[in-house]
Amino acid sequence: MRALLPPAAGLLDAATLAETYRPPPGRHVRAGFVAALDGATSVDGLSSGLGSAADKAVFRVLRAWADAVLVGRGTATAEGYRPLTPDSPVGRIRAELGRPATAPVVVVSRHASLPPTDRLVTQAVSPTHLVTCTASDPGRRAVLTAAGVQVLVCGDDDVDLPAALDALADRGLTHVLCEGGPTLFRSAVAAGVVDELCLTIAPLLTGGAAGLLGEHGLPAPARAELVGLLEEDGVLLTRYVIERRPSGGGR
Repeated sequence: MRALLPPAAGLLDAATLAETYRPPPGRHVRAGFVAALDGATSVDGLSSGLGSAADKAVFRVLRAWADAVLVGRGTATAEGYRPLTPDSPVGRIRAELGRPATAPVVVVSRHASLPPTDRLVTQAVSPTHLVTCTASDPGRRAVLTAAGVQVLVCGDDDVDLPAALDALADRGLTHVLCEGGPTLFRSAVAAGVVDELCLTIAPLLTGGAAGLLGEHGLPAPARAELVGLLEEDGVLLTRYVIERRPSGGGR
């Protein structure tokens, strides 16, 4: 893997790659995605069809720096999400960086539709968090709480993402990695809470799958500044700073 922006001599080793993605101090929301040249974020419904060794290496580093991984319920189900564990590749990188061995997965679900039998609940080392809203079924929330899930009620009829991030920060989870899917990412950008986008661009045309923002656009364009660019075997690994926008939340 080689650095194109800022340019660097030679290839990046594991330590340099990790340092490249070190987050700034304080609260920070970073989104991590892989997409095809036509913007599609999946092949046959899964992001793995777009992956590469370089993308996997960056994916692991992003998770290693995160205090929490934020994901929509639909994506967690489709991609077969598991808890972060100390003996995983991500856990070992976290240890090398002097980070806590694990971090919670934070599932966003308007309807609190995380089954208590899901492995994110039953196998979690750091307790899984569920972000939902008042309109969700209180019985479901109670069952999940009894199963050890940290349930955060943020918003009335829908999830209030700025309030959710405030609640996570109050728990010491200040650097949040948003892994999507497109609906959650669109909501986060529209709410003005995304600071950075780490986007891997795979040299592939898929022909028709949904893009980064799903089927709907934003209320207004959000400007982005390219601050980092890596390349390996035709795969581009980009980093963009996203222009902050008023959200009405506590950020």
